[in-house]
Amino acid sequence: MTDFSIIGLVGYQASGKTAVASQLVELGAEKVRMGDVVWEEVKNRDLKVNEENVAKVAQKLRSNEGMDAIAKRCIPKIREKLGENETVVIDGIRGFSEVEKFKNEFEDNFILLSIKSSDKKRYRRIKDRKREDDIDDFESFKEKDERELRWGLNEAMDSADITIENEGSLRDLKLKVSEIFREVTEKNEN
Repeated sequence: MTDFSIIGLVGYQASGKTAVASQLVELGAEKVRMGDVVWEEVKNRDLKVNEENVAKVAQKLRSNEGMDAIAKRCIPKIREKLGENETVVIDGIRGFSEVEKFKNEFEDNFILLSIKSSDKKRYRRIKDRKREDDIDDFESFKEKDERELRWGLNEAMDSADITIENEGSLRDLKLKVSEIFREVTEKNEN
């Protein structure tokens, strides 16, 4: 019997991963944000959290420790949040090596959701949200996409168990996520 679920979220920047994670938390899941692991490392190196430093540190971690370096650092955080019949959402998977690491660690309890959204919508969201590690212009936006593609983002998205098209309203997205959460938790109860 499955008594917990790990829901991994993969997608391009500003595709809606954080909105999906927030809805899952609202429904009762715990959250681990992969970007927080990188931000912690940026701060440990006495660097300012911004797009350039986050990108450099994330790349260095992957170069020095393997493409699944950030996933490996997240596993203890995920295990900490697990309890009986719990669901943990992993916000921010960026590559296929990370997917493989989570699948190996959590086996059938790991479900991967891919969130897709158009470049136009994603860029608009970035300009609206003004997060400290976001890009400043469209050229930087495309460069970040290219960097994440080199980490295996497309392969990770293609391996998803479920794909969510996020082109509608936030309300539409929340309804889709609520249905997925219901299906996942029902599976746990059987």
